[in-house]
Amino acid sequence: MQSLVKKLEDKQVGKVAVDEPLSKHTTIKIGGPADLFIQPSSIDGLIDSLNILKESDIPVRVIGRGSNLLIPDDGIRGAVIQFAKGLDHLEIDGTQITVGGGYPLVKLATIISRKGLRGLEFAGGIPGSVGGAVYMNAGAHGSDVSKILVKAHILYENGESEWLTNEEMQYSYRTSVLQEDKKGYCIEAVFQLEEGDKDTIIEEMKKHKDYRRETQPWDYPCAGSIFRNPLPNHAGKLVEELGLKGYQIGGAKISDLHGNFIVNEGEGSYEDVMNLIKYIQKTIKEKYDIEMETEVEIL
Repeated sequence: MQSLVKKLEDKQVGKVAVDEPLSKHTTIKIGGPADLFIQPSSIDGLIDSLNILKESDIPVRVIGRGSNLLIPDDGIRGAVIQFAKGLDHLEIDGTQITVGGGYPLVKLATIISRKGLRGLEFAGGIPGSVGGAVYMNAGAHGSDVSKILVKAHILYENGESEWLTNEEMQYSYRTSVLQEDKKGYCIEAVFQLEEGDKDTIIEEMKKHKDYRRETQPWDYPCAGSIFRNPLPNHAGKLVEELGLKGYQIGGAKISDLHGNFIVNEGEGSYEDVMNLIKYIQKTIKEKYDIEMETEVEIL
């Protein structure tokens, strides 16, 4: 491992750590150590990292800001690459922006709103990265990434990259081609926005944020929405109808505020959360004959 670390450091790819606790990098504060943890300082650093890891036959997982992620307590074997600083560039050209995959989505929405540009209001309370949002077609309040994406720069595990258009991303509800046929990572994206009234945009974002604070448990470690909505039903409503809000297994608890959120009460484990997820799936299947699919990414 030390020789691999030296190769990465010699290439100056960015921050490199051994046995890094991934609980420090997930919003639910759960996750064991990664054998190798890398935060590339640039796109070149990312590509160099992937090439070195491929040469050494080291398996790789890529994460963003850890907001929609559940990682086992025994951690991840191989390397984990996190998109963060170094992959967070931003260029604004009129109503079109180009932004790095590691850019925080909330920060981007805030900056763009202050420029008087419309289109990202829905993202004002989504605590993820641009790359993750493009990957899963993140959305809220009746809008999502598919409404504004022009194209996405995708890097594949073999080191090759290409730009995919909105159409080529094959977006549907919380899904893109990157989860299906083309396994890759969004390293930057181009969004098309519209001119608008700055005060109106900021006020709309404030309403969205206030709504989230009132209805979602952001004062507890959590991973965001656990289940995809089985449309036309809503996951949180089904959980609430079954009286499961507040139900707890170990240190994992279904939020008292929102049925589609599981919070870490402080000592929650991966196993606690998984058992709670399975219990919800089993209960809803028995009552409504609905198969609940997870929205949170489970490594």
